[in-house]
Amino acid sequence: MSTADRLFARGKAEGKAQGKAEGRVEGRAEGKAEGRTEGKVEGKSEIVQRLLAARFGRLPARLAARLRAASDRDLDRWALRMLDAESLAEVFAAE
Repeated sequence: MSTADRLFARGKAEGKAQGKAEGRVEGRAEGKAEGRTEGKVEGKSEIVQRLLAARFGRLPARLAARLRAASDRDLDRWALRMLDAESLAEVFAAE
């Protein structure tokens, strides 16, 4: 094997190792960001559920499930509607 071939092989191996390491770091960062976002939405869901229960009484299971599966945007919209709504139906009414 020539010197050029050895250098090429070593460079290729080092590049591969560096790429894997960088990929792991990027993957961890993305995972942490996704985890924070999911945690934020879960926390908001719990708060909205507690506030609705405090205002309107125990929530039906289907609404509790809907809250757990809701997007951040939906939770914000329902939280604001809760301020003026006189019933759960008004909070969750279609726009």
